[in-house]
Amino acid sequence: MRLFHKRRSDLSEAVKGLTYTAHVSRLEQKEIERILTRTFSTEDGKKALAWLQVITFQRAQGGSTPDEQIRFSEGQRTLVATIMRMIDRGRNS
Repeated sequence: MRLFHKRRSDLSEAVKGLTYTAHVSRLEQKEIERILTRTFSTEDGKKALAWLQVITFQRAQGGSTPDEQIRFSEGQRTLVATIMRMIDRGRNS
């Protein structure tokens, strides 16, 4: 049980200054954009982002794919697209 609490405090320290709410402040949003831009600007980050694009955007679903799987895939695509938009805004700010 103590290990769980220790991990939780480590997580709190890692995101210190950022708050998770339904609305993220403009400053927090800009900070996250800069963090994502730095993270995915490295050679490893570029490779990771390219891999995420391949497994989300370049995957086709067949006609018999269950609705749940299509929704899951669309959620993945949306997340990757959001990261890419945030990186773009981080570069341009």
